[in-house]
Amino acid sequence: MANDGRFPCDLAVFADTGEEPAAVYRHLDWLRSLGTPPILIRSAGRLGDDLIRGCGPTRRFVSIPAFTLGEAGRVGRIPRQCTRTYKIDVVERAIRRDLLGLAPGRRCPPGVRVVQYFGISTDEAGRAARARKRFAEKQWTVPAYPLLDLGWTRRDCLTWLADRVPHPVPRSACVFCPFHDNAAWRDLRTVDPDGWARAVAIDEALRADGSACRRGFRQPLYLHRSCQPLAEIAFDALAPEPLDPMAGECHGMCGV
Repeated sequence: MANDGRFPCDLAVFADTGEEPAAVYRHLDWLRSLGTPPILIRSAGRLGDDLIRGCGPTRRFVSIPAFTLGEAGRVGRIPRQCTRTYKIDVVERAIRRDLLGLAPGRRCPPGVRVVQYFGISTDEAGRAARARKRFAEKQWTVPAYPLLDLGWTRRDCLTWLADRVPHPVPRSACVFCPFHDNAAWRDLRTVDPDGWARAVAIDEALRADGSACRRGFRQPLYLHRSCQPLAEIAFDALAPEPLDPMAGECHGMCGV
């Protein structure tokens, strides 16, 4: 839409976790071929590798919202830090350094204001309200929601894209994101064997001795809400899932 002149955009940033499906990287290449706006690719490292080995001298890791199985079969979910570290912080650092030219630790000059666009549709308007709270104390940047201003639903977006993009537009999310529903896991296994293999490897690493992400957890961790190993789940036999109340925990930053 920025390329079509629907709203002004000086710069786009792709915060790369190194763990997107192959279709997302192909789509990113196509977007960059359009020429405008320029798209920067920035990264805080490969998320899956950091979960396994940790990063830095302390082998620090950033948790993903994996599932745990506690006493009496109760399923829980651990805190999520990945969006902040691998998405939000990466985008804000690119804005400060690449767009504004600020050295680390420097304040934004008075009078400068950056508008950040979020592709949140009316189906998920509650996410916009949560994001506005995050921006409330920042003087130098404000959020904008062009799809909400247009009153567009997700279906409206798909209709608009179908006439302008020569391939299906994929959903941006790590291949091992625990927010995947059964249909997403099944599609990943079918259309992206390499992505599926990576997801299975990370799922197994969550429970492997020596993985950085095991530190501090007594219960084993799983990518799937059933708390079964991903490779052992018969997704073809599973019925469609009802609306997931936990899905609202996703802040939508993966599609910024």
